[in-house]
Amino acid sequence: MAANVQDVIMLVGDSITQNGWEQGGFAQLLAERYVRKLDVLNRGFSGYQTDWAIPVCEQIFAKQHEQHHVPKVKLLTIWFGANDAAPASSPQHVPRDRYKENLSHLVQMVKSPTSAYYSPETRIILITPPPVNTKQWNRPDNPRVFETTKAYAEAVKEVGEKENVPVADIWTSIFDAAGRSEEKCAKYLWDGLHLNSDGYNIVFQDVTDIVERMYPELKAEGGKLQDVFMPWRELNVQNPRPSLVKRNAQF
Repeated sequence: MAANVQDVIMLVGDSITQNGWEQGGFAQLLAERYVRKLDVLNRGFSGYQTDWAIPVCEQIFAKQHEQHHVPKVKLLTIWFGANDAAPASSPQHVPRDRYKENLSHLVQMVKSPTSAYYSPETRIILITPPPVNTKQWNRPDNPRVFETTKAYAEAVKEVGEKENVPVADIWTSIFDAAGRSEEKCAKYLWDGLHLNSDGYNIVFQDVTDIVERMYPELKAEGGKLQDVFMPWRELNVQNPRPSLVKRNAQF
C-alpha cells in the first residue's frame, strides 16, 4: 500500500549488488546519503550474468506507458561481470564479446528513444567487476582467473566509451588500494570474490564521485536535490498542513 512518493536509485547486478544491503554495503551507504530525497532499490541477483539479466530487466524496468504511475529511476547502476567471467565450462560463463553486447543492450534499453523502456531522465553508471583474489577464493568447483576478470573489467570500460556512459572502474580502484597486489586485495574481499565493507566503501566513493562530476543535478548535498517533505524547522507550525505536501526531490 506504499504510495509513489520518492523517485529512486536502482542498483542492478549480481550477488555483489545483492549483498550491497549488508552492513557497510554500498546500497546501505547510498540509502543513508539520499534519505528523504531518493529511495534505493536493490535489484541484485546472486549468480546471475548478463544473458540472464536482459529478460529480468525487461520485467523490472518500467515501459514508457507505465512510467507515469511508478517512481522515476533517476540513477541506474549496472554491475555484472563477476559471473560472466567464470570459466567456459561454467553455466554462468558469457564470452567477453557477448558480455559487451549484453551490457550495450542493457544501456540502450534505457537510452534509446526507440526502446519500450526509454527513460530520458535516467542517468546510468556502469561498474566493473572487482579484482578476484584467486588465493583467497577456495572454490575448485567454480574457479576464477585473475587476468580473465581483469579483461572483463576492461570490457566494461570499452562499453562505457562506446555508449558514452561513465564507468566506475572498481577493478582498478581496489587493485590500486591494495598496492597492485592480488593477495593484498584480501583487505577488500571477504572470500576473494565478494566485497567486504572496505571494498564497498570504495564503490560508494567511486559512484558518488561520478555523480558529482557527471551528474551534479543528483548530488545529495549542495546540488539540486531537496527533501521530498519539508524539514520540520521550515514548517508553518501555526498552520502546518499546507506545508506538509510532497515536493519534487529535484528543484
